[in-house]
Amino acid sequence: MSCEVTLPFLGEDASDIATVSQWLVEEGDTVEEGDDLVEMTTDKAAFNVPSPTAGTVAEILAPEGEEVRAGGLLCILE
Repeated sequence: MSCEVTLPFLGEDASDIATVSQWLVEEGDTVEEGDDLVEMTTDKAAFNVPSPTAGTVAEILAPEGEEVRAGGLLCILE
């Protein structure tokens, strides 16, 4: 079963857009729930997006340098 990983809502005081700074995993990597997947940045902060579940990174959908809106797809876990 696949799991879509999306950019979470960043809060009322934050921008709705963040940039993919660096992927901490590659396609095919196995991750556990809570493992950091990707580092994101906004104009005010840098933060990591954790894995919502254990699985394998099936596809990275947002390449490094791309801007993603809150709710936008980052990757798919299998």
